Order: sequence, then structure tokens, then C-alpha cells
Amino acid sequence: MTTLTLNASLLPYRQILVAFSGGLDSTVLLHQLVQWREQQPDVTLRAIHIHHGLSSHADSWVTHCEAVCQQWQVPLVVRRVQLQDEGLGIEAQARQARYAAFAQVLHPGEVLVTAQHLDDQCETFLLALKRGSGPAGLSAMGERSSFAGTQLIRPLLGETRAALEQWAKRYALRWIEDESNQDDAYDRNFLRLRVLPLLQQRWPHFAEATARSAALCAEQERLLDELLAEDLAGCITAQGTLLLAPLMTMSSVRRAALLRRWLAGLNAPMPSRDALERIWQEVALAREDASPCFRLGGFDIRRYQSQLWWVKSVDGQSETVIPWACRETPLTLPAGLGSVQLIPAGELRMPQADEAVSIRFKAPGVLHIVGRNGGRKLKKIWQELGVPPWRRDTTPLLFYGETLIAAAGVFVTREGMAEDGAGVSLVWHA
Repeated sequence: MTTLTLNASLLPYRQILVAFSGGLDSTVLLHQLVQWREQQPDVTLRAIHIHHGLSSHADSWVTHCEAVCQQWQVPLVVRRVQLQDEGLGIEAQARQARYAAFAQVLHPGEVLVTAQHLDDQCETFLLALKRGSGPAGLSAMGERSSFAGTQLIRPLLGETRAALEQWAKRYALRWIEDESNQDDAYDRNFLRLRVLPLLQQRWPHFAEATARSAALCAEQERLLDELLAEDLAGCITAQGTLLLAPLMTMSSVRRAALLRRWLAGLNAPMPSRDALERIWQEVALAREDASPCFRLGGFDIRRYQSQLWWVKSVDGQSETVIPWACRETPLTLPAGLGSVQLIPAGELRMPQADEAVSIRFKAPGVLHIVGRNGGRKLKKIWQELGVPPWRRDTTPLLFYGETLIAAAGVFVTREGMAEDGAGVSLVWHA
């Protein structure tokens, strides 16, 4: 095999970031792109290697990838990631961390290129079948898809692993072998090691047939996208929430299709059929005075003001008090809530010498806020200002001593107002 196997028609782009693990697939991909670059001198290649920290060999893999990229004159970015335990399993957590790193490293105008091939496509299809997925899941992977404001390209998706091995042997390429690939406790490895060899022995073109089925499912999904586009646009607000009123009169099948597309647009994990029914019954149709919540991955689906909201899961902080001794520097908040800082010029007064500065998440008693007559308890203020329930015990409250001064980005109390105009502002970097 002497000709490139990658589908160069997918690459009308001049700036390319290659996901480079150092394994066989990504090594062949990078090698072919380097050869393609020789024919396209205006093409800029970069590579990114993700250090997951899961293997004792991870550091040596970095060294290998650095040597390969230096030989082929491809700049390499190495990113070390930490996996977040969100109940998704190691494979899904590693993938989530990996693609988050890709998104951070991409340059404007650059596309991400990955090395999935035909056998990977077959595995993805079978995993979706095992989960009981519908056409969206069975569509498996597309050769081109949207990602992080740009495109994710899979130019080897039509090639078998055997073809990539032939290429690697012809050019005497060196690659790393991840020992975890032999662990059939992982679902994908079980299919690759145990199931697919049997299927391909009986039906040699099983992977190609599976890819055709995936393509047909993808066509059906695109057709549904077109047919439901107007309905979906009429249900989604400018904030990205989903209006419930239009869904109430729809058939359950149409409603479920719209819910899936709303979640897909938010890059949410795709729920099962049972999960979709629970979202509707337990969240959308919960009693009026309830604050229903359905956990999906690291996010929650909530209902507020007759809309469904997709929000990051955060534990309430109502009992948290954070002293802010050095108010000249930003203060990091717990539970991934970001940070706050006080900057010059604003409507908040400075603290007096005997007033300790702190951040809290609840305030007792009757409060008087700027722009409202009379006093109110904090719960009433949140309601009047339209602050969703899940933000009420996670919004930073600035205290001087025992006096509430302001709620970040929401309100200022009368006691917190600067009299001479030479105050400060509370900025929340969420």
C-alpha cells in the first residue's frame, strides 16, 4: 500500500490539530498527514497528547510522542488531565477529560482530527445497540461533526485496522501499546478482543455492513432534524431553556424527539428511553410547588418558570462561611463555583476597620435592598428577582461583619451602598 488511506476530501482546512496518543491508529494518521503536508505546503500541523495518569508508562509515552513529533517536525502539546468521578466509568471520564483538553488547546480556525477507523465504528455501533439506543446512538460516528466551535474530522473512518497495520509495517513506524487495551473488563475491549473476531470470521464484511447501517441511521436522524427544526426553535428560549407549554399538546413520541434534540444541542449525555420518560413525569409534570431535579452526568435537569433548565450539579452551600482576610486578591469559592474579587470603582462601600469581610450563602432576618421599598426576607427577594432555586444557596453573598452588603451580580443592600461614590464592585467569575 503506497497511497494515502485517509480521506483527504474531508480536509479543506489549512490548520489541523491531531489527537496523538502514540498508538498504532494515531501514529498512522499523523504519518499520513505529514506526507499529505508535503503535497500541501500551506498546511499547518500540530499534535496534542493527553497524559491521563492512568498507566505507570504514561511518562514514557510522552517521551515517545515527543520524539516522533520532533522527527516529523510537528509541534506537540502535552496536556495532563485529572479524571472527575461523576459516575460515568473510567472510559467515559477519560474521554470527557480528553475532549475538554482538545477544546482548550484548539486555535481559532483550526480543526481537530482523530484516528477512529472502521473497526472503531463497528464497536461504537455495537455498544449503542447494547445500550438499547435509537437511531441517534446507532448513527455512531460521523466523518465530520461539530466540535468546540469548529469541526472534528475522522479521515480514517472508512479504513480497517488491518489496513493501518499494513501502512505502519511498510514504513516501519513505531508506536506504543497501551496495556489496558488487553483488559476485556472494559466494554470496548471485550468487543474488540472477544466478539468482533468471531463475527468477522463468520462474516468477513461485518464491519462494513455495520457502517452502512450506521450511515442509514444518521440519514434518518438528519431527516428528523429537518422536520423538527421549526418545532424545536419554537420551544427553546434565548437562555437555552425549553418551554414546557408547547410540549404539553404533543404526542409522547414527538415530545421525546424534541427533548433529545434539546439535550443534544447542550452536549448532554443522551438519556435512555426510560430516563426521558422520568424527566417528563418527575420533572416537567411535578407539582407546582416542587423543585424537581433529574441528575444526568454531572448536570441536573430542573424545572423553573414552566421551563426545563440544564444546569451543572452543585451542592448547596448554605452553611458555608469563607473569611476573606486579604480582600485585595480574588477569593476562590468551593464546589467549583469559581471566584470573587473586589475591584475599584463601584457602588459598594469599603469595610470599616472593625468589619471582617466574608462570603456566605445565606442571610437571616429582614433585608433592605436598593430599588425596593420596605424590608423582605432573602427567600422573598430571590423569588421577586427571578433567581432560580438552585442558585439561591450557591450565589456568593458579601458580608462586612454580620451585615449583608451585596449578592454577587444580583442586588446591593442599603447598608452596603457607598455614600461618596468612591466604592468597589463585587465581581463573580463563575
